[in-house]
Amino acid sequence: MQPYEERLTAPRSWWFIAVLVGLAAGVILLPVGPLPMLGGLVGGIALAAVTISAYGSARVRVVADSLVAGDARIPVAALGEAEVLDAEEATAWRTYKADPRAFMLLRSYIPTALRIEVTDPADPTPYVYVSTRDPRRLAAALESVRTGG
Repeated sequence: MQPYEERLTAPRSWWFIAVLVGLAAGVILLPVGPLPMLGGLVGGIALAAVTISAYGSARVRVVADSLVAGDARIPVAALGEAEVLDAEEATAWRTYKADPRAFMLLRSYIPTALRIEVTDPADPTPYVYVSTRDPRRLAAALESVRTGG
């Protein structure tokens, strides 16, 4: 089995936004005094950093005959054909081609993705959309599990 693990981290530019949020909180509290301003600065940066870190901590893994995408654990036996999506196709599948019943681990700052058909007749989910920086390697890892290699 080809191991696959990826963490979908937020872009570095978002951390600059966390600093800007802290500066804004500090400026808002400036009229109250220097100590509240400092508290607003530190608290704003901390709150924004925690939010960014939580959003950017999604993981994609192929583990023990399952695709683990974020909080979802999907048996590979319930998955069908995988389609590698380039940036243009990934945008199409997360906008006008999207099915509201689909499971999507979507990070718009990652341009490529993998779309995998769900073959389980008891599952109403038509496909799984997973943002990934290396969709070919993820597809190969799923195929390796499916074929027992």
